[in-house]
Amino acid sequence: MSGWWAVQEGFAGFAWPWAWALLPLPLLVRLLLPPRRSSEPALRVPWDGRLDAVAAPGLAGARAALLLPALAWLCLCAAAARPQQLGEAQAPPHQARQMLLAVDLSGSMSETDMELGGQVVDRLTAAKSVIADFLQRRAGDRVGLLVFGQRAYMLAPLTLDRDSVRMQLRDSVAGLAGRETALGDAIGLAVKRLREQPEGQRVLILLTDGVNTAGVLDPLKAAELAQAEGVRVHTIAFGGGGGMSLFGMPIPVQGGEEVDEDTLREVATMTGGRFFRARDTGQLAGIYAELDRLEPVDVAAAPVRPRIERYPWPLAAALALAIVAWPLQRLARRGRGA
Repeated sequence: MSGWWAVQEGFAGFAWPWAWALLPLPLLVRLLLPPRRSSEPALRVPWDGRLDAVAAPGLAGARAALLLPALAWLCLCAAAARPQQLGEAQAPPHQARQMLLAVDLSGSMSETDMELGGQVVDRLTAAKSVIADFLQRRAGDRVGLLVFGQRAYMLAPLTLDRDSVRMQLRDSVAGLAGRETALGDAIGLAVKRLREQPEGQRVLILLTDGVNTAGVLDPLKAAELAQAEGVRVHTIAFGGGGGMSLFGMPIPVQGGEEVDEDTLREVATMTGGRFFRARDTGQLAGIYAELDRLEPVDVAAAPVRPRIERYPWPLAAALALAIVAWPLQRLARRGRGA
């Protein structure tokens, strides 16, 4: 009883309810066809009452022979309407972020003022190492790579293939997109690529070590576009001294403080993102770890109940009724013939 109640409670209805319109079809066919005329003459005998008593069991079989096909047709219409039952609630696959990584490839990224594994490296090499580790932790995200210098370019579109994004990042070199910095164009291109993605999942992480010196779009105007399209922009100001040292003493690098922190902070604030400042590789690694916390891979999704097809049940019932009705109809015909 409890199992039947569970089936009733989970009944989701019929996928094709219009199939019930076929239910009166046999009756309409019966009414439209001309009546069948018997070629045998009727015979009246004085003992017809006794004949009716003898034929009573046969009449019951004839009624059953008519009722069973009607029930079979009812079950067949029910199967055609596709009854469905709600299954157990299941959590759908988690929705992940649609994330673009924008990396500055201007000439200043070739400055060798960073340390990586005890060796002095340029800013771009240090950034590649940290971003590659960040990508390793973003399983499930669709990630793309955008680079910018004098102009902005998409090196890798949004994809689940993080290995291809890492390869594109590994092969990029400073100056590839020009020696200047088109910060506003980079944000604008990212917004264009992300605007078609699901709301709440559009994320841009922008890393730069300079100021906007090229391009046609002002960074703050680009931030307004990002805000209108629901794109969160996290900005990272990278470089600016403190990375390279001699006997524990920092060596200043000319031009190392040329980072427009105010503009980057304003862009992040306008779009609901965060601004970060990294002066060395360790700080940059900590920033990307913090971004992991701010932009978790998994997003809670409402559970759903799948619809289970139950048409085989009435279809099997229709077949069973047809099998039983067939010999009864033959017996009824024989009885009428006798």
